[in-house]
Amino acid sequence: MAIQPIRLFGDPVLRTPAEPVVDFDKELRKLVKDLTDTMMDAPGAGLAAPQIGVGLRVFTYYVDEQLGHLINPDLDLGGEVDEEGEEGCLSFPGLTFPTPRAISTVAKGFTMHGEPVTIEGTDLMARCFQHETDHLDGVLFIDRLDAKQRKLAMKAIREAEWSGLSSPVVKISPHSTQGRAL
Repeated sequence: MAIQPIRLFGDPVLRTPAEPVVDFDKELRKLVKDLTDTMMDAPGAGLAAPQIGVGLRVFTYYVDEQLGHLINPDLDLGGEVDEEGEEGCLSFPGLTFPTPRAISTVAKGFTMHGEPVTIEGTDLMARCFQHETDHLDGVLFIDRLDAKQRKLAMKAIREAEWSGLSSPVVKISPHSTQGRAL
């Protein structure tokens, strides 16, 4: 097994769009194995390469006992949206929020051997494909939240024991504002 450390919110690699895979070689197969081992150990429903610090368009998934991976994914989203689906992320341990996602997707991409593949997904599989593809674009699930939920998410992140962010310190200015608002 090659379990890798999972990058947490705040790591710049999570906000950096990943590069397309061009070499379907032994290194790519090792990356897919590392992603799979790390995802299963976590455990998670999906894991994208940037989450282990690799800037390539690769993700693995394990949904409804279906284990797989997708290289250079391209998604076609179904029209109907699930507004209430709870979603979490291995890069935000222990946090979940209602995240709107399309209920169905058609994912096109390649296997680690360079073979084209098309996978249709609904419900949790569709949510997983959208979530992991977002990671490859430098987008995090908290970016999909409405303003109220995003505010709650940011508060929960600041309070999480894994967060490197310290609580803001509020200081009183020694300078007079002379009655003007700041």
